[in-house]
Amino acid sequence: MYGICLRYAQSYDEAQDILQEGFIKVFENIKSLREIKDIEGWIRRIIVNVAIDKYRSRVNEMDIVEEFKYVRFSNNNLGIEQLNIGDLLDMIHTLPSQYRIVFNLYALEGFSHKEIAKQLNITESTSRSNLARARLILQKALSNEQKVVQKVV
Repeated sequence: MYGICLRYAQSYDEAQDILQEGFIKVFENIKSLREIKDIEGWIRRIIVNVAIDKYRSRVNEMDIVEEFKYVRFSNNNLGIEQLNIGDLLDMIHTLPSQYRIVFNLYALEGFSHKEIAKQLNITESTSRSNLARARLILQKALSNEQKVVQKVV
């Protein structure tokens, strides 16, 4: 669950806060769990909802579009085929906050644009636009990663 928190948080400390708040909600609402076999998905949903709440609370403090700064992710010079899941998650984490949360909710959690719009208080078209921009940034980062490797080789 901490990994989920890291995907949504701005920092390790914030991820720990999300995790702690999430498990407090889990323990407060454990009576509402219908089937023990559903516990992992149920906890995951609570954690994601706490992360969304945390995001909503800080959204007024952020710039809507933060500047993306390319960071080289792969240290092994073996190409983008050799990027591991940690490298990819690091790339996602460098996205501007609005793009990152929409990307996470859509691509990793399986929410629809309608659900994302409702959760984040945005329009469906804004959700689609943010996802498209996030994908474009990630594609560019992967392309830059490939160019770095080609220069080294």
